[in-house]
Amino acid sequence: MEEAAHKKIIFSGIQPSGDLTLGSYMGAIKNWVALSDEYECYYCIVDMHAITVRQVPADLRRRALSQLAQYIACGLDPKKNTLFIQSHVPAHAQLGWVLDCYTMFGELSRMTQFKDKSSKNADNINAGLFTYPALMAADILLYQTDLVPVGGDQKQHVEICRDIAMRFNNIYGDVFTIPEPYIPPTGARIMSLTSPENKMSKSDKDPGGCIYIMQSPDDIMRCFKRAVTDSETGHCVYACPEKLGVTNLMQIYSVCTGKTMDEIEAEFDGMGYGAFKPAVGEAVVETLRPIREEAERLMKDKAYLEDILRDGAERAAYAANRELIYGALTDMGYACARPDGAFYLFLKSPEPDARAFCRRAMDYDILLVPGDDFGCPGYARLAYCVARSQLQRSLPAFRKLAESYGLSK
Repeated sequence: MEEAAHKKIIFSGIQPSGDLTLGSYMGAIKNWVALSDEYECYYCIVDMHAITVRQVPADLRRRALSQLAQYIACGLDPKKNTLFIQSHVPAHAQLGWVLDCYTMFGELSRMTQFKDKSSKNADNINAGLFTYPALMAADILLYQTDLVPVGGDQKQHVEICRDIAMRFNNIYGDVFTIPEPYIPPTGARIMSLTSPENKMSKSDKDPGGCIYIMQSPDDIMRCFKRAVTDSETGHCVYACPEKLGVTNLMQIYSVCTGKTMDEIEAEFDGMGYGAFKPAVGEAVVETLRPIREEAERLMKDKAYLEDILRDGAERAAYAANRELIYGALTDMGYACARPDGAFYLFLKSPEPDARAFCRRAMDYDILLVPGDDFGCPGYARLAYCVARSQLQRSLPAFRKLAESYGLSK
């Protein structure tokens, strides 16, 4: 438990609005796999964000389960990462509403994603489409996230989250960790095969512009053979800002093979695009083949996937409720109900700052709130009511907390 407490926390999520794309894999998920040993990772299927656009319920459920299978097939180990569906943890919606009240109209109006989605869904410009940054901030802040893996074009999302968190902290103290964007050095942004000035996306109007993890090898090869390059005489393979299509294909080939841009230029020197584009397609086919086959196998074991989701939701809910109920809501003045026969336990803080003591206690699964809020400065109070018969179960945790301060009792 103490070892996990020293790890920085990472949170990220993808909407279950269709099969995962090659861009999602290379720009995000492939990098997530390498992070699980160094960080405590929460990866969420954000189905609540998905309903800002009308969804067919059965399709939404199927895609959420399929996305989990694809996560695991891409290498995300459910034992090392917390994998869960956003709507399975109600604290996301609860904190989302709270943060709505600390998010300014002007900053929501400036979000480029709202402008983009509004133009594409003119008949359904709903409030959720406008206020989604507050829910997104709740997703991140619930887990005291340190780092948020994003592409270079998504930094605005983390910036508004930071603004909301700092505004809240300026009022109530150090409630939320201020997250930082984590931008991986390689494959951070894969572009459309047909419009290389745009990011590869499920919403691409040209179906040939986007590659999906679950796509058949024949379809993948067909897309790459039709990929946009340029009209330069000689069809030389090299990267530069004027050759967006070729540079994008080289980036994809680099991620698949591990080769540098210079090595790729040397490999295809004098060969032209007729040899280069099929080679990139074949590299992608072989990269995605084991992922697709494993995801197909997992989708046949629905009970296993549901167990993963149940376990992930329980782990996420524990962490989220700890921060929401015994962090943000308590600091705002919300009261917790006390059942008959239960009582609150007050502990004298061994630190001058009782809030620091409360944070340290969380490492031992003990939820405390500062006694200053209840007229007992220098003390910390057990955040939840407990019957005397139940207190015995918590004694080992209290002993370990005391030992961490060098205390014998």
